Amino acid sequence: MQKDNWGDKARIGIFIVSSEAVPEAEWNAMAPSGVSIHAARIASPTPWAVWRPDRSRVGLSADLLRGAEHFAGMQLSAVTTAHTSSSVVGGEGWDAAVVAELRSVVGPNIVISTNGLDMIAGLKALGARKPFLVVPPWFGESIVSALQIYLQSDGFEPSGWLRHDPGPEWRNVSISEMYPRGLGFAQDVQALYHQIVEACPKSGDAVLICGTGFRSVAIIGDLEKELDMPVVTANQASLWRCLRLVGVNDSISGYGRLLHL
Repeated sequence: MQKDNWGDKARIGIFIVSSEAVPEAEWNAMAPSGVSIHAARIASPTPWAVWRPDRSRVGLSADLLRGAEHFAGMQLSAVTTAHTSSSVVGGEGWDAAVVAELRSVVGPNIVISTNGLDMIAGLKALGARKPFLVVPPWFGESIVSALQIYLQSDGFEPSGWLRHDPGPEWRNVSISEMYPRGLGFAQDVQALYHQIVEACPKSGDAVLICGTGFRSVAIIGDLEKELDMPVVTANQASLWRCLRLVGVNDSISGYGRLLHL
């Protein structure tokens, strides 16, 4: 009998940007045997849930609500919003508010998280306080600023940041047009590796690569060896935290120190 990738250890639901292929590819590359990954696609603007006027709670976008309703019937072990931008743009308390709303739909016995919470947990588990931030080319100044504030509010002191340069053919393309024109499917991870190695300051104690649509898990091991510091990426952190929260403690080789914790 052949393997069928049935999630007998855990089934994890991830909410991802509707037009992205990277999250599923990276999660499936890293996931240990017995863990299956299931995606719901979200086409809503950032953030995926909006604060109500009194900021007592958030309202889930139509796509996020629909995906949560579907997940509710799938006997999942964990669910996470695999979207860095929503966590950082949502502002203080957004992660907790979204977790509460999703729990009311998906069910009380399923582990629920967000990409922001997952990345912070990963950095803390590794003892990092001064991460060097790496963001995709399509992250504008407002998101980068929100990311820095988000991390600082949790006690981190970013040692610097780098927006990946995708090459000369993209120099005259506005940030808002990069993804619609196909940059999400034209990413060069080797170029990303060299840019991080060149730019990473010695004052940093970790590299944090943000953006679940940003290809990066293939170079985690090489970066850690070259820089002698841990590397946390958006998809790696969410997979790690979901696995550990549901009791799957497999040590996963090739994708960084975090997945050995």
